[in-house]
Formats: sequence, C-alpha cells, structure tokens
Amino acid sequence: MSGVNKSEINSSAIALQKLGSDGAVESEEKTSLPESEYKFHTDESRSAFQRFKRSFRRADESLIHHDGEFGVEVGQKSDGQLKQTIKSRHVLMISLGTGIGTGMLVGNGKALHNGGPAGLAIGYAIMGSCLYCIIQAAGELAVVYSSLSGNFNAYPSILVEPAFGFSVAWVYCLQWLCVFPLELVTASITIKYWTTSVNPDIFVAIFYVLTILVNLFGARGYAEAEFFFNSCKVLMITGFFILGIIVNCGGAGNDGYIGAKYWHDPGSFYGTKPIHHFKGIIATMVTAAFAFGATEFIALTAAEQANPRRAIPSAAKKVVYRIVLIFLVPIVLVGFLVPFNSDQLMGSGGSATHASPYVIAIASHGVRVVPHFINAVILLSVLSVGNSAFYSSSRLLLSLADQGYAPKVFKYVDREGRPIKAMVVSMIFGLISFVAASPKEETVFTWLLAISGLSQLFTWISICVSHIRFRKALQVQGRSVGELGFMSQTGVAGSYYATVIMVCVLIGQFWVAIAPVGTDKLDANNFFENYLALPILVVLYFGYKLWTKDWRLYIPSEQVDLNTGRKVFDEDLVKQEDAEYEEHIRNSGWLRRVGHYWC
Repeated sequence: MSGVNKSEINSSAIALQKLGSDGAVESEEKTSLPESEYKFHTDESRSAFQRFKRSFRRADESLIHHDGEFGVEVGQKSDGQLKQTIKSRHVLMISLGTGIGTGMLVGNGKALHNGGPAGLAIGYAIMGSCLYCIIQAAGELAVVYSSLSGNFNAYPSILVEPAFGFSVAWVYCLQWLCVFPLELVTASITIKYWTTSVNPDIFVAIFYVLTILVNLFGARGYAEAEFFFNSCKVLMITGFFILGIIVNCGGAGNDGYIGAKYWHDPGSFYGTKPIHHFKGIIATMVTAAFAFGATEFIALTAAEQANPRRAIPSAAKKVVYRIVLIFLVPIVLVGFLVPFNSDQLMGSGGSATHASPYVIAIASHGVRVVPHFINAVILLSVLSVGNSAFYSSSRLLLSLADQGYAPKVFKYVDREGRPIKAMVVSMIFGLISFVAASPKEETVFTWLLAISGLSQLFTWISICVSHIRFRKALQVQGRSVGELGFMSQTGVAGSYYATVIMVCVLIGQFWVAIAPVGTDKLDANNFFENYLALPILVVLYFGYKLWTKDWRLYIPSEQVDLNTGRKVFDEDLVKQEDAEYEEHIRNSGWLRRVGHYWC
C-alpha cells in the first residue's frame, strides 16, 4: 500500500461503485472496507464513554449489509467478516435450543390439561410432520432468493399477492413483539414456584433491563447470551429425560413404579366422548405451532452456508431429530408422570401457583432438590426466548421498513448495527409484562400466546403457498426446475399437505375458541383470547387493499416476477456436482457413508 496514495484509492472506489451501480452488492462491500478501518483507528483515541455515545449515531449507508436471517445488519466489517460475530458454536446451540421456551416448558401445561397425554403427543407429531415439509419449502426458496431483502417475509409479496405478504409480514412482526412481554410474564410465573410474597413486577423489571442491556451489545451480546442459555436448556432436557425414566420406573421418588398409570386414570385423552378428544388434540396444535416457532430460521441459516445444496438436507434431518428427541420424547414422558387433571397445571384453575409440567413431573413424586434446578433452567429458557424475541422483533421491524411496509424512521441503524428506533418499539411492547402483579396475569398470558401461536401458522402457510405458486409460475413460464440450486425433497405435495393441515388447524381452533374444551356453550371472550391474530390479519389485509386499490386475489402465474432477486443455477453444472458428490461418498469409508445417511 506504500506506493498508492489516497486519491488513487478514492478514484478506484468511485470506479468500482459505478461498475456496481446495477445492484452488485459485492462491489459496494469492497469500497466500504478502507473507510470503515480508517474510522475504527481514529476512534481508538477516544474514551470508552465517548465511543459508546458515538456508537448510537447513524451508520454510513455503505456499511449496511443485508442478512438473510435477520433482515439487515450493519458493522465495520464486510458481510463475510460480519458472520464471524456469530460463530459455529453459537449456530449449533441456537439451532438445538430454539423453541425450548414458553410454549414447550410452560404452555404445555395448559395443552396437557386440555388434550390429555395422548392428545398432546398426537398434536405435536402432526405439527412436526408439517414442519419438516415447511423446512424443505423454505430451504428451496431461501437458496434461489438468497439476496432478497426480507427473506421469507418477502416471498408472498412477489409470488402470491402483495396484500397477503404485507399482512402476514406484519402479523409475524407483531408475534415477536408480543413474545418479548410474554416471556417476561412467564418468567414471573416461573419464579412463583419459589416465592409469592415478592411483587412479581420487581423480577420483571430486572429481566426487562437485563434483556435490553444484552441487546445493546448487538449480535455479539445476543450470540453469547444465547450460547449460555441454550447450553443450559439442552442439558436440562437431557437430564430430565434420564431422571424422568428413573422416576417412572420407581428408581427415585416416593411413588414406586408408575408406568402408564396416568394414561388409564384419569386417561389418555381429556373428556369421555370422541368429540372431546378431537377438540383436545386441536387445542394442543396451536401450542405446538408456537413451541416450534422460529424453526424456519434453520433453513435460512443453512441456505447461507458455503454449500447450501448439501446443508439444507442435513438441516432437515436435524429438524426431525430435534422434533423427536427434544420435543416428542420429553412430552410423552411428562404424560407418564403428570395426570392431565392435576390442579397444578396452568388452565386447571385449581391452584394459586401453576408450575411448569416439567417441574411437576419431578416434584410431585417426592424428588426434592432437582425440581429447583429444573425451574431455574426453565427461567433461563424463557429469558432466552425473550432475548431472541427482542432481537428478532427489532430486526423484523427494520426489514419491514426496508421493504416499504413500515415507516422509514425504523430504517435508522447506528454504527454498531443496532436498529435503535425499532428497538424502542420493542421496549414499549415489553412494558406489557408489568401486568405480572395483576390477578389477570394468566389471562394476559393467554392473549399474548394466542397472537403468537396463530401468527406462526400464518407465516408457515405463507411459505408453503409461496412455494406452490413459485413452482406453478416456473411451469407456466416454461422454466426448468433444473435452475433451482436445491429442490424440496417433499416437493409441491409436501407444501400442499402442510397447507391443508394448517388450514384445518385454523378451522378447528376457531371451533375450540368459540366453544372451549370442556363445554358446549359459546364463549365470545374465549374466542378473542384464542383467535385474536386472525382479525388482525384480516384488518391488515383489507387495509392494504383499500390503500393501494389493488383488488387482485393473486398474481397470475404468467405475471409472477421470476427474475428479481432470484439466483439461477446452471442445470448441467448442478447435475455434474451431484454426480461427483455421490461418487465421492461411494468411495469414502463406512463411517463417512453412515454419517452422510443419518446426518
């Protein structure tokens, strides 16, 4: 660099920017590096407080990078270097621990009460089969639309219809805005296992401030916190699995051998009639959708790997293992250890303090110390999801602003990559959590969970419908599926299957919401408590229609834009790479072949 002066660097940068004026992001990233390094070194002379204060200033536009998982990120590094902030160990633990939160650890108490152990297991199994198809569809679209801002929130707008995309994207953002206070409320419920004499709002205030402080450190603070939280969650689920089997077999506790006692008395399903059993299963499926929430991010993360065509099938297999080992097996075990009519379960109305079913499963059989450790990890788990919700909701609001679906003021990003003005909105929503001291705490929990659970279903439906419309547009416009870097292993049939199941769940949940489990009477209050997300979606949908005067139900297949933001792969090159890879696997050792088959 000694022989190159600053004017030459500037002129080269200008030339590169002109060369990349057609939208090439790579050239823009190259020009941003010298400037960002220069600023970094000039800031070294400032005090820590001055650097912290200056970090809240608006970032240079040349430093803004689009991230497929969280919308937009900003930093003093190129996109490739930015990925180093979240290391492989973070990605591994986040992928394993995602979803181990309120829906699974606390919400399952109400689901167990409403559906019984068999109803709970069936509901999770059905939603798990849908989730596998969703991951496949999301993976296919994520590979071909890897450079599209807004990721899966943007698919419906270009492949289905803009009003549908707008409404689903906003409801998804509202979901994560509501999950933040939901998790703080859940944290206060969890602490009541230890004490009910201290005002719950004191704990809410502590957790609220802690979450905000963690997120002020940006992606690095989020990643380190999630690594710790998720490590604890995975270890707790593993320990619960082992201890639960020991307790059930009579090796610990005071009750001796339990076996399938609670599947016979009070029974495997709630109620005495088949119609009650069916309603119970439907009631558990929305809780399952909420518990499985954010799994779709795994497909996006895999799509950003060096070889997404190999990473996505591997990620889909890991999702299957995660569904079975982290969700289904512990849920079945809880059903063996906790009767669905226990007055300690949330929704039973028979106890002043409602604990997690995982705590009840151990404590109710006389094991003394371990339940306190489980409850502590559950507390960390809900704080983990709250941390993720705060991080994701602000990034989603930023993404909506970037797509033109939210006010431009939310596009403000500071020098540390923090969408500060969007974070303020997340902070305001978080204030809802201070109802923890109210006697209506569980009612607020139900309302927030209803918005979050149904919103997840809408997002998954939008992914599957977008995949169906994408394949139809390819067919109508005479394009080959060989242009796809990765083809969904479940195909269009998988997307149809998942869509039909989820629409049936929405219809069934409508019935359960207006005529709750355990009664045949209509209940308007219960309906809005459990179905609030749908009216919000309808208002947003028709509001967009009235604003834009676009009354199309869908974009005709021949008019779908298959060029904007899409990556077209060379079909012959793809086939050649596949053949070479299969030959490489055949010639590998048996251990590698086994790993390839199972992982």
